[in-house]
Amino acid sequence: MPAPVPFDPEAIVSAEYKERPVPEGVTTKRTICATCDIACNVVTEVRKGRVTRVRSSDNPIFRDNICMKGIIAPKAYAHPNRILHPLKRVGERGSGEWEQVSWDEAMTDIGARLNTIIDQYGPEAWAVSTSQWNTATDHGLGRRIMNHVGNPNWISGVALCAGNTAAINKLTYGWFPIGDFNNTKCIVLIGHNPRRHSWTPIYNYIRSAQARGAKLIVMDPRRSSNAERADIWLPLKVGSDVAMLFGWLKVIIDEELYDKEFVSKWTLGFSDLRQRVNDYPLERVAKLTGCDPEMIAKAARIYATQGPSIIPWTPITDMQRNSTSGIRLQSILRAICGYIDVPGGETLQGFNPDIINETEIEMHHVLSDEQKAKQLGSDAHPAFTYRAQTKFNEATKRVYGQEYANLVMGCYMATPSATFRAMAGKGPYPVKAFFFLGNNPLMSYANMPLILEAMQNQDLIVAHEQFMTPSAQMADYVLPGDSWLERPWLHDLFGWMSAVRLSEKSMEPPGECLSTFEFWKRLATSIGRPELVPWDDLESFYDYRVAKTGMTFNQLAESTDIYFAKPEFRQYEKKGFATPSGKVELKSSVLEDLGFDPLPYFREDPELDDQYPLLMFTGVREDGFFQTAFRHVPEMRARHLEPEIYLSPKQAGEMGLKEGDWVSVQNQLGEIKATLAIKDAMPDGLVRVPHGWWKPEMEQGKACLSGAHDYADSQLCRDDDDFLDREQGIPHLKGIPCRVVKADAPATASQTASVGSKKRVLEPAE
Repeated sequence: MPAPVPFDPEAIVSAEYKERPVPEGVTTKRTICATCDIACNVVTEVRKGRVTRVRSSDNPIFRDNICMKGIIAPKAYAHPNRILHPLKRVGERGSGEWEQVSWDEAMTDIGARLNTIIDQYGPEAWAVSTSQWNTATDHGLGRRIMNHVGNPNWISGVALCAGNTAAINKLTYGWFPIGDFNNTKCIVLIGHNPRRHSWTPIYNYIRSAQARGAKLIVMDPRRSSNAERADIWLPLKVGSDVAMLFGWLKVIIDEELYDKEFVSKWTLGFSDLRQRVNDYPLERVAKLTGCDPEMIAKAARIYATQGPSIIPWTPITDMQRNSTSGIRLQSILRAICGYIDVPGGETLQGFNPDIINETEIEMHHVLSDEQKAKQLGSDAHPAFTYRAQTKFNEATKRVYGQEYANLVMGCYMATPSATFRAMAGKGPYPVKAFFFLGNNPLMSYANMPLILEAMQNQDLIVAHEQFMTPSAQMADYVLPGDSWLERPWLHDLFGWMSAVRLSEKSMEPPGECLSTFEFWKRLATSIGRPELVPWDDLESFYDYRVAKTGMTFNQLAESTDIYFAKPEFRQYEKKGFATPSGKVELKSSVLEDLGFDPLPYFREDPELDDQYPLLMFTGVREDGFFQTAFRHVPEMRARHLEPEIYLSPKQAGEMGLKEGDWVSVQNQLGEIKATLAIKDAMPDGLVRVPHGWWKPEMEQGKACLSGAHDYADSQLCRDDDDFLDREQGIPHLKGIPCRVVKADAPATASQTASVGSKKRVLEPAE
């Protein structure tokens, strides 16, 4: 495997590369793959107006960053089941009965019905859920329209994945840092396991760093593929991340391995933090985590003394009942060791000064304080809502030049569970309209039974989608979305980094598939607010955003893969940190202001019920799928015909189960079925449940939801108080009590994947 070229500004500027030869009649486009959220730079090959091949970039900086999902994308999006025309529900909701209509007919009716709901219930009666992948982005236009209308109730899967991380990092130092993989001396993976076909660039960066001598420390209950390559593997108990990080801090502070000068000059609350850390002697941490105390201490010493080290973002800490404390402890470790905004450490990049960022497009300042206060969930769980995040406005403007910074779209969200309760008629006010774009909300959030109840209680549901997902099956309108092959893209790393990457349009979308830009532009017109999206098309919108560069979007995309401002380190020495105090807040003034513990803490898990003696770890993805997508692709399903749960050999033996058995995973909320895979890498007592399973070949409509009722892990994901993070209100998905029992194979069990050109469905068992 060729190692990726270090992300060095001079190297990027001077990088020379030759485009690979292509066959006669083929043209190429420099593109960004949006099949998953890592967004790799790739090259598409186009013949007769259609993409026939996706390959890795010619640019040595991005070469080898490609996975099977990107390679198969042309076939995936050409599938005969793709939605090509607007569909209107004609039977009862969830009946599966549709008629084809025009975009104009659909948007006229949607706009009129949405206006009626707003007039009757107020603008807050409309909720929107989006995703950062596949349909790429809504460019900030969804929030722009919602803010002008007066609606604060936007939610996203980023509430459980990176968006909430960004918001919580702001509590400590006002921004979400990104690790400098190319110069770091030590990498710490907390549960995250990048692989060759999952988060491929990060996998490549880790391997490259190890090849030049960087240390790798892995905390993971499973013996993951990265754990097997690590210098130290800490097989901690599931959900004990916070206890482990407290143990590291105890060692680092007691042995005075922290950066005393930085702590003295640039932090607040160190003495209070030290007192809290003293509650976690290594003996207690070892008991809480199940790890050897000497190994805990050794890992902490390596992190603190090896040199600039990084703790890359991990989805695992995002999804725990101690998520806020876990994310804050990571940020505190970075800070006290002096690894913030230094080469080889974690950089605070800010906005690109030459590009109008999506937060500016969103125009959060036009939403009144009265409407911001109505944001669902902000009363009980304010951390990533306006209630907490607007406390950074003055500091954000001082450091980054504008009041609002919606990093990874996660800093001004409503709380998903509170939103669905309001939609179900159990909130402070009614929510009667629900839109979702590139998102499968029934399966993307916790408590699917609640979400289904919420959807059935709506007056209007609109989906913008490529395929008829279980959630789309419950909509009133399903509008066809384009794919990343069929549009240009200005990718600003979701507002997180100053580097901007550019993607050329490779082909025209099929049928009547339209981008999210077109969706929001048409909606603005249909509700009588066309001035909110004044640009004629996506390209002219991008021209507006890049005008300061002196080039059009197309000129910029043709001339470079990446546009960036040369990074500067230790920028805090000029303007301080973007916190209320201007310093790194080890003790958060914002949390204290809101009535929460300003220091991290650890909530031990509730006692296990004898009826549910195992702990369920959900969220791990198979390489061929991303979230709930790509199960319609024969080549991907051939690799995974059925969902699999993982148990250790000892656990399976004690339960009388063998490889391939059908089992039922059950808890107080629901149950799912899956086949059993026995894995030596699994610890005893832990059940690995796959995320996002449904079967596109199965019956549509609310009775079956294409198998979601049988297989979707969201039916087991609890969101009651014991299993919610206090500050964020997000659910605990890494240690949910459950039981596993043997079950009969469902009638819908797949036997084979047909990959013939004519028949692309999967055959159910008889």
